[in-house]
Amino acid sequence: MAAGSPSFIPSEAAKQVKVVVLEGHDLKGVKGDGPITFVRAEYNGVVLGDSLKVEATLDGNVKYNFTTSFECHPEGPHFLDDVAHKPLIFTVTEVLPKEKKQKEEKTVILGQTVMDLLPLLQGSCAFNATLPLYPIPGSPLETLRPDAKCGIDVTVSVQESLLSPFQLTEGNLLTVTVEAAYSVPEVFVPTGPQQNYMVGLQVPAVAEKECPFLFKNGILKLGGEREPVPRPKRWPFGNILAPGAQNIPESFIVGGTYEKEDGDLNTPEERDLRIQGETIKKRIVWDLERRCYLDPIAVGCFRKRIADCRCWPVEITRVPVVASTKAKGGKADKGGGGGGGGDDEPISFHGVAYVNLVPLLYPGVKRIRGAFKVVAYHDSEVYEKTKCLFSLFRDVGHQAVLNRLGPVGMYTPITKGILGKNMKEEKTIKEAMRKVSTVVRQQVSEIAVEAAVSVCQNLEGQQYAEAGTFIVMEFVLDKALVPKRLPEELASRVREMIPSRPQLPRRTAGAKKAVEDYHKQITSIAEAILDEYHELFGRQLTEGFVIDRETMEDQKCQLNYELNNSGKYFAFKEQLKHTVVKIVREKYLKTTPFDNLDQLQAFLSELYVYLVDQMHVALNQVLCQQSPSPPLPTFTTSEQLHLFAREAEVNGDYNLASTYYQERLARDRQDIQSWLDYGAFCLLMDDNLKAQECFREAVALDPNNLPSLLLCGIMAVMLEHYEEAEVFFEDATCLEPSSILAWTILGLFYDIQENGIRVEMAFREASKLQKARLAKEKPPPDGAEGVGRKLGSLTVSRMLSSIACGEEQEPVKAALPCDPETAPAQVLQPTTSIFMEAISFLMEVNALQNPNVWAQKGHLWYLTGDFVEAKACYERTVSFVTDAKDMHFVYLRLGSIYLEGKEYDKAKHIYLMACRKSPSCLTWLGVGIACYRLKEMAEAEDALSEANALNNHNAEVWAYLALVCMQGGRQLEAEQSYKYAIKLELANQDLLQEIKEVQSAVGFGDPSF
Repeated sequence: MAAGSPSFIPSEAAKQVKVVVLEGHDLKGVKGDGPITFVRAEYNGVVLGDSLKVEATLDGNVKYNFTTSFECHPEGPHFLDDVAHKPLIFTVTEVLPKEKKQKEEKTVILGQTVMDLLPLLQGSCAFNATLPLYPIPGSPLETLRPDAKCGIDVTVSVQESLLSPFQLTEGNLLTVTVEAAYSVPEVFVPTGPQQNYMVGLQVPAVAEKECPFLFKNGILKLGGEREPVPRPKRWPFGNILAPGAQNIPESFIVGGTYEKEDGDLNTPEERDLRIQGETIKKRIVWDLERRCYLDPIAVGCFRKRIADCRCWPVEITRVPVVASTKAKGGKADKGGGGGGGGDDEPISFHGVAYVNLVPLLYPGVKRIRGAFKVVAYHDSEVYEKTKCLFSLFRDVGHQAVLNRLGPVGMYTPITKGILGKNMKEEKTIKEAMRKVSTVVRQQVSEIAVEAAVSVCQNLEGQQYAEAGTFIVMEFVLDKALVPKRLPEELASRVREMIPSRPQLPRRTAGAKKAVEDYHKQITSIAEAILDEYHELFGRQLTEGFVIDRETMEDQKCQLNYELNNSGKYFAFKEQLKHTVVKIVREKYLKTTPFDNLDQLQAFLSELYVYLVDQMHVALNQVLCQQSPSPPLPTFTTSEQLHLFAREAEVNGDYNLASTYYQERLARDRQDIQSWLDYGAFCLLMDDNLKAQECFREAVALDPNNLPSLLLCGIMAVMLEHYEEAEVFFEDATCLEPSSILAWTILGLFYDIQENGIRVEMAFREASKLQKARLAKEKPPPDGAEGVGRKLGSLTVSRMLSSIACGEEQEPVKAALPCDPETAPAQVLQPTTSIFMEAISFLMEVNALQNPNVWAQKGHLWYLTGDFVEAKACYERTVSFVTDAKDMHFVYLRLGSIYLEGKEYDKAKHIYLMACRKSPSCLTWLGVGIACYRLKEMAEAEDALSEANALNNHNAEVWAYLALVCMQGGRQLEAEQSYKYAIKLELANQDLLQEIKEVQSAVGFGDPSF
């Protein structure tokens, strides 16, 4: 490499790299087997030495035992950057026998191979490999037998690691691959003067210094077919003679799906454009890989520059190849490839691609790959997007980068002073550019530099944009710039905050369990006594055989004697003792001593009777082979309790809702969903501490439950515990990386933290997942679903905004069953909103054939007081074959509208439909009201009894039961029902007035008179 290249070793001492070529295998010469050969070792354009000329055996094996070395030193000529991207080159040459009158020996190059030195930058002090020997064109190695493995054994070693432990842990390795530029301008033709197509960029290598990445000698190809994948990546220089040795070992371009790429042109809409550009249009192919070691200071500089500038300029240009270049080819090759343009050759078709490297700042991201659009290079635009003041090719010069100036970067010390000033005014920017260009001219006076101060037209570069040119590149880091916390670490942090609570085994305790245990012991003792009986008297008894009373008494006495004599009787007593004690404690609740003997005797008598009765029950079950009947199921299930709680919550009866939620928890404290539902209710009631307790209980039961983790994170944000919140949200995304919800909430959290890069990362991941999910779904028939999805997104955005701003939402109340004769008069003026107008438009064009949308529109009309429109929407919802998401409230509200409109038959039908699907107190109450108004008293009483059984604290149920009983002439039941209605504070004054009128008419019903 050139003498001006950057050094990356902080220590002053040089470190020697020792190279040993041991053996060669399966060599074949021009004259046949057993050739005389030698090996030449070359590194970084410098010949390290030649081995002795050794004759191979007939089978082609040869021992070279050739040792050479080179030094890696901060002052050159070999640097860590060379070690990163330049291999050792070994050339095997055959020495032909001298012919008559021949003064010098003739030599023929058989083949070449390369050895990657990257392990030296990964901490290795010694490594070896058997390198395949690649033949050059026309070499006899091309005609080897199929099973031959031609190669050489090489060992590389250093006395101490090239990198210190600090450099190994804090440094990094950047790998940039330029694959190809597609859809290049049509004026690019393979005929005519030869052109060198180049791509260049710069990255910080150590501290503030820049390391140029130059990719030369792109191959212009005509369209017609796609580039094959996988295909090998090549070394970024051209002084390797054997075609096979130009490929980097175990490094391939594998491609991938467009949707998973970074950069531009990765959406489904642009898919056809990508395919067309990669198959039909012209392209320039490089397939070159360039690596660079970044020291710890450079890593920090690289990270900061990405955060400040976001985009990285990657230049592309074309330089004519002239004859003068060939004379300097060896020197140019040393720096990074032959065939470049001369020093004074002008560049043309100067373009730039803006590569967004921000994804490299996402936690755990080490690789980005994608297609990036190429546009014309304009100074002002490049500075605005990248803060770069001059061009690598035009202002510095492509040959100066390689041969003379070394690491002249975008941000030299001269430039940094200018960058620190206020550059807001255009005049100031131009003056700064003028200063930099002047400095560059002075430093490279031998190079023709075109310093464009103002924005030029760059008509040639504009053709890139007109042709739709894009370049496919890949950036890979050995370690992520921002480490990502491991799932194990996040799970450990969650366990530290919320210790796991194992699932408790279900155990039936209390009196029932004590009696069941007593039955089991009785059965066990009975079987033991029966076995003892069989041993004494045998099994001669047959079915239908009757034993006389005297014989039975004799056998009984003998059995008792044997049981007492053997001690089994006392063993049976001990066996029963524990279960009897449990019955005393659990059944009779006796745990303290008795006050006197009379109480003790009375209790023992009662206990004896009970135990004998239970003994008979157990023996009858055994003798009759009857299994105990299963216990009756609980009248209300957990799902019903949740439904009742939701009803009470929507109707604004929060105390009743809280009761139902707590009863649900009391039934099963191991049910995670019960804790989540109760926590959400507490959140609605602004009881944040209790909500947090509920959500943490859910996490304690199952640390891998996604909703629990997200809700714990939300509560941590509300309580301003931001570090805990980040742990919860990150753990959620690690547990379910495919969750759109988890990534979206994580993005909202980072938005609160004003961490723009993390916000972009989270929302980008959520968008990718959403696109992938939508791609799997069936596309809508006429685009109607897309319109509906946009409307839904608008509504969700509005909801999120209101939550973020802390706006309080007015509680939405469900319809209570009401009847026009008792319902209070209310006049609500309908309001119009942008959402209502949008829904109306979609309804008119029949774009929304969805029961959920019709149900939501009905709710909107209902809440605005337009019951006619609400009724039409609810009827449309019910008419669909598929139910809406929350049909229960549709039934309740539609039934209440029917009752108010005195359409009692329809109300009864709707409420009965609700009872069949999700029975509750309110649905049976609606049936009862409709039947009462239809004079169907028996059915009304049955429905009201069902409602009362589900909730005996509803005052209106008792009120209508009082009316039904008074109509049936049942005074006692009417008075009892009326008493409970008053006790529960009946709020419907019209209904209370109707009861008093009926009481006056029948002459009873009010016990206070």
